[in-house]
Amino acid sequence: MRFNSLDFAVFLPLVFILYWLIPRKKITLQNILLLIASYVFYGWWDYRFLSLIIFSSTVDYFVGIQLDKTLNKAKRKLLLALSLVANLGLLGVFKYYNFFVSSFIDMFREFGVELQYESLKIILPVGISFYTFQTLSYTLDIYKGKLSSTKDALAFFAFVSFFPQLVAGPIERASNLLPQFTRQRNFDIESAKDGMRQILWGLFKKIVIADNCAKTANYVFGNYQDIQGPVLFLGAIFFAFQIYCDFSAYSDIAIGTARLFGFSLMRNFAYPYFSRDIAEFWRRWHISLSTWFRDYLYFPLGGSRVNNWLKIRNVMIVFVVSGLWHGANWTFVVWGALNALYFLPLILTKSNRKYLDTPAEGKLIPSIREFYNILFTFILTCFAWIFFRSNTLTDAFGFIHNMFFFKSMSFSLIYFKYFPFVVGLLIIEWIQRDKQYALEIHSKPIYFRWISYFTVLLIIFFFGVSISSDFIYFQF
Repeated sequence: MRFNSLDFAVFLPLVFILYWLIPRKKITLQNILLLIASYVFYGWWDYRFLSLIIFSSTVDYFVGIQLDKTLNKAKRKLLLALSLVANLGLLGVFKYYNFFVSSFIDMFREFGVELQYESLKIILPVGISFYTFQTLSYTLDIYKGKLSSTKDALAFFAFVSFFPQLVAGPIERASNLLPQFTRQRNFDIESAKDGMRQILWGLFKKIVIADNCAKTANYVFGNYQDIQGPVLFLGAIFFAFQIYCDFSAYSDIAIGTARLFGFSLMRNFAYPYFSRDIAEFWRRWHISLSTWFRDYLYFPLGGSRVNNWLKIRNVMIVFVVSGLWHGANWTFVVWGALNALYFLPLILTKSNRKYLDTPAEGKLIPSIREFYNILFTFILTCFAWIFFRSNTLTDAFGFIHNMFFFKSMSFSLIYFKYFPFVVGLLIIEWIQRDKQYALEIHSKPIYFRWISYFTVLLIIFFFGVSISSDFIYFQF
C-alpha cells in the first residue's frame, strides 16, 4: 500500500479511529490492532511475502530469548549465527542470488570458459532490506549485552512490522521503538497536529517535487545517447532532487503517521544537500542506515582507531556494502566505492567531524566559503548519483562521456519546467534548516500556519502528479 494512494487515505483514518477507540490501558488490544493493520498494509502488495516477515520475526524472537538465557560463548555465537544466516540468507536468495551467480559466470567467460546457468525468477519482496536490518539489530544488541530480550511476542512482532516504517524505514533500533509497544500510549493532540504537518510536507515533496523531477530525470537518463552536455547535467541535478524528495518524503510520512499513534521514530534526513563535506552529508542522509553500518560494521572492524591502511579498508568495506544493500548491480557497488573515495581524505586527515553544527548558524545566508563547500559537496554527490541511477556501468560511463564531450550547447527551456519547484524547496528548507522538517511552524501565528497549510494543499492539487507512483526505495 502506497502512502500516496487512495487506499492509504482510507486505511489510515480507519486504523486511527479504531486504535484510539480502544481504552488506553488496553495496550495488548492496541498492539493486536497495529499488528493486524501492519500485515494488511504489507500484504496489500503480495500476501505471500508476509511469511518472510513472520519467519524473520519468529527466528529473532526465540534467538533473543535464548541469548539471554546462556552465558556460554560458543552457544551464544551459534545463536547469533542462526539469526545472521536466517536473515541474511533470505536477503541473499531474494535479492542477490541472480546477481552473484551471473557475475561468477561472467568472470569465467572472460577466461573463455562457458558455464551453464539459468536465472531464478525471483520477485524481490518490498522492504526486505529494511525489516531484515531492523530484526538483526535486535539480536546483535542482545548479543553485545546492550539490550535484554522481550518475552512479549506480540510487542516484538508489532515492532518488526510496524506499518508506518515497515517498507522504507527509518530502520529503527529495538532500544528505541520496542519499549514503546510495551507502555501506555496517550493521545496527544499537539503531537498529532505535528504528525499531520509532517505528513503534509512529505506528500508535497513526493507528489510535487519528486514525481515532477522524475519526468525530466527519467527522460534524460533514458535517452542520454541522444542528449549532450548541459541537459545531462540538468538531468543529474533533477535526479538528485527526485531521490532526496522521494525518500525523505517517505520518512516524513512514516514519522508523522507514527506520531498519530503515539510513537516516536528517529529522524532519517537532516537537509543533506546543505552539507559542507561528504562526511557531513552521510550524517544527514538516510541517518538510520548510516548509523546502522557505523555501529554494526564499521566499529566492529575497528572504526578509525586503527592504522591508516585499516582505516582505508574499513571505509571501503562499509561503503561498498552500503552500495550492495541498495541493489544487486555493479552500479551500486561503484556508487558506494566512489563515496568511499570522497570520504577517505577526510578520515585520513581526521577532519571527518569538522562540521557538526547547523550550516550558517544564526545567519540568513552562508559565507562565501560555506557556499563553496556546500556547492562542491552537492556536485560530488550528483556525480555519484549518476551511477546510482544508471541501469548499467556502460550507461553510467556513456552518460558521463556525453556530459563532458558534446558538440553543441543547444537545449530546450522545457527541461527547466519544474526547476522553480526545486528552487522553492531549497529556499524553504534553508530557512527552516534548524528544524526537524520544513513545515515545522507550530510556533508561528495561527494565520501564518493556516495560510501555509492551504498554500501547500493548493500546490499539491494544481501541480502534483495525479497518478500515484512507487517510492524509489521500495525496490531496495
